[in-house]
Amino acid sequence: MTSARFDRRPYAGAEDLRAMQDLAGRLWSPGATWHVGDLAWERFQHTGREHEWPTMLWDTGGATAAWGWADSGHLGLAADPRHPSLAGEVLDWFAATAPATAPGPARTVTVSSTETHLFPALDRHGYRRTGEGPFFVHMVMDLAGRLPEPSPPAGYRLRAVGDADVPQRVAAHRAAFHPSRVTEESYRAVRRAWPYRPDLDWIAAAPDGSAAAFCLVWLDEANRAARIEPAGTAPGHRRRGLARAVCLAALHAARRAGARWAVVSPRGDDAYPVPARLYRSLGLRECARSLGYRRSA
Repeated sequence: MTSARFDRRPYAGAEDLRAMQDLAGRLWSPGATWHVGDLAWERFQHTGREHEWPTMLWDTGGATAAWGWADSGHLGLAADPRHPSLAGEVLDWFAATAPATAPGPARTVTVSSTETHLFPALDRHGYRRTGEGPFFVHMVMDLAGRLPEPSPPAGYRLRAVGDADVPQRVAAHRAAFHPSRVTEESYRAVRRAWPYRPDLDWIAAAPDGSAAAFCLVWLDEANRAARIEPAGTAPGHRRRGLARAVCLAALHAARRAGARWAVVSPRGDDAYPVPARLYRSLGLRECARSLGYRRSA
């Protein structure tokens, strides 16, 4: 254990997001909850929600060592295992913050099965594992191995997204994930966020020129880890192999950009099996799963 001094400060903008991403990158493993791309996507995919997300950072020695992000009664967190007391400090902050943002006393936290350093603090603070509801599996593939070539159906074309494609890229996302709060404004904010790269944002264009399917990959250059978030297919174009083709195109681009690992976290429960089945067909394999915790009082 350490006796380091921690300075706590509220989230104040893009520089703090980079600090949160820096910690996520330092803690990253294939089974980790957070990748630098997850934070960019989650923070910018919806506009006008900052006021809904109390967020606090803990710094020591000039670096961020923990953070908590409250969304209604749910907490996202990261804490450096070299400072065991910090996970408890984040949970104490969440306990004080959640009543102001949630209508009831229940609070929930999701961590990965690999993040064992968080388990003791959750137990001490009265959180208990939940066995019901959806969960996610963390999947990984070594891109140094064989990666199939994309093969889109006749009439469809795979290409990276350009500025002029944003309206149709957003339309495809909204159709695939209806109802969705993603807008052209928010997607342009995503495209301005670090570490977004336009060469890793792919669509399958339909014969009429519209975006039929899409796959966005985020590259953590330090860990050489490419994260798929999100990927989807518009309803009128499903069951044609488009999701497979566009994901493979994006992963080939990521490998050319230096990625060694591909990771993704689809639903793992039986109620929504298709995405995990797709990623297994690409060669990704499960390495961890999400664990839900709940405190009711």
